[in-house]
Amino acid sequence: MALLKQDSHGCPYLILAPMEGVGDASFRKAMASIGGFDEAVTEFLRVPMNAHIPSLSKHYNAQELGSLPLAVQLMGSDPLLMALMAREMERKGAHRIDINCGCPSNTVTGKGAGSSLLKDPNFLYQVAESVVKAVKTPVTIKMRSGYEDISLFKENLLAAQESGVAFITLHPRTKVDGYGPPARWDLIAEAKSILKIPLVGNGDILNVNDALRMLKETSCDALMIGRGSIINPFVFQQIRAHFSKTDYVVDPEKLETYFTAFISKMPPDMTPRGKLGKIKQLMSFFFKGSPELLAKRQEVLASKHETMESLLAYTLPVLKNALRHLLA
Repeated sequence: MALLKQDSHGCPYLILAPMEGVGDASFRKAMASIGGFDEAVTEFLRVPMNAHIPSLSKHYNAQELGSLPLAVQLMGSDPLLMALMAREMERKGAHRIDINCGCPSNTVTGKGAGSSLLKDPNFLYQVAESVVKAVKTPVTIKMRSGYEDISLFKENLLAAQESGVAFITLHPRTKVDGYGPPARWDLIAEAKSILKIPLVGNGDILNVNDALRMLKETSCDALMIGRGSIINPFVFQQIRAHFSKTDYVVDPEKLETYFTAFISKMPPDMTPRGKLGKIKQLMSFFFKGSPELLAKRQEVLASKHETMESLLAYTLPVLKNALRHLLA
C-alpha cells in the first residue's frame, strides 16, 4: 500500500485522528457517512503490563468502515507485549500500526506510556523497534513535541526515525501543554527539516484555510485532523474540493445521515441516558462551528429530552436551518 499518497488533484493524504473519549467507532461511522478522508485511526488500545493479548484484540475490527482503511493505535511501555499485540493486529488485518507517544493523561504517563516515552529517546527507540521488527505491516508513531519541554525534541524524532517506522505524525504541543496553547507549527517545519521519512502535521486545523497554511508553513507530507472534524464534519470534503477546484456544497440534509450513523454504532448495552449524553457530547463540539450555531448551543443542550429520537426530532431542524442560513 502506498502510504500518504496525494490524490490526482494534488490533495494531500487526509487522516481522521485518533481521539480518546470522542473519536470512537460511533464517531468514525458518522464521519464515514460524509467521507473525504483517506483513512481513520482507532482511539488508543492500551497494552498494560499484564495484557491478555487475545482479549484486547477483540476491540479492533479492520472492516469497521468497510473499504476505508482503519489503522490501529497501540499504547504501552513493554516492548515485548507491544510487539505481540502488533502481531495480533497484523493477523486481524490492520493495514497500519501506530504507536502512541502523545497521550498526556496522568493515569497513562504515570505508567510509563503515552507521552512518557518522550522522556527517554533510547527507550522510545526500544519500544518502536520491537514493534517494527515484529511485523511486516507499516508501523508509525504519533508523538508530541516533548514531555515537560522540547529539550529532547530532535533526539526523539531521530530515535523514532532510526527505529524503522514508516512515518511520524507530530502534534506540536508538550505533555504539559495538554490541549491549551496554540499548536507550534514551527516545530512541524523544524521536524520536516530534520527527518528523512515522511511527516504528518496535526494540530489546530479547523478549516480549509488552516489546512493550506499548515502545508505552506511546514511543508509536511500529509494532514491529520481531530477536533476540527468534530466541529465541522465536512472539513475533509471541503479540503479535497479546494484541490480539485470544485465547490463542495454542504447539504444540511446530510446532518440526519451523520447523526443516524453515529447512533447506529453506539454500544448496544449502553443505557438510554448514556446514549443521550453521548450524542449531546458530539453536538457540543458541532455547535462551535460558527457564531450562528454557537448561539443555538445552550438552547439545544439544555433542552429536556428522555430519548435520542426526541432530541434529534427537536435538534435537527434547528441545525439544518442554521446551516441553510450560513450557506445562503
